[in-house]
Amino acid sequence: MLLDIEIQEIETPINTISVKDQKTIINAIYSAHNGVFRMSPDIADLVEASNNVAKVDIKNGEAKILCLTRSSVESTKLDVAQSLKSTFELAGFDVIFSGEYPGWTPNVNSPILKVLTDLYEKMHGSKASVVACHAGLECGILGRNYPDMDMISYGPTIKGAHSPDEKVNIPSVEKFWVFTLEILKNIPVKS
Repeated sequence: MLLDIEIQEIETPINTISVKDQKTIINAIYSAHNGVFRMSPDIADLVEASNNVAKVDIKNGEAKILCLTRSSVESTKLDVAQSLKSTFELAGFDVIFSGEYPGWTPNVNSPILKVLTDLYEKMHGSKASVVACHAGLECGILGRNYPDMDMISYGPTIKGAHSPDEKVNIPSVEKFWVFTLEILKNIPVKS
């Protein structure tokens, strides 16, 4: 493999970012937490909260730095967000929070989880793969509005979710559908 690098002299652009502003932007990005913020103290190997410095957009005299902050625990998500806010405000940025997705703390003692794992084992002769994630799920929205609701999230096997490479494993869709029908037949009636 050959790497060929060519250097050419060019005229300095009319509009450039001052060296001071360049340093401010770069230092703010370096200071912003990026990656895992905290692991769950309750569930082994589960990321509880993280941040992703997702996009840096500099144009028309403005610098915008977009972050994706996630957590399964709402208070930890707010802690990450406040840490980022402090970092960027110290650098002179105005900070706006938007697109908030509520956290959803997994309940390892969930009665509905027990019903579904028992049913899965009965149907398939093996234990269900039970995992948790710190990404935003619809359960966070439902849980915020119905805090006493017992719920889980399940579905077919998906790879590369929410990306151009998203794929669903077709055989897992049928397995998911058959399981859903059995759940509806076997769900206990609440008194």
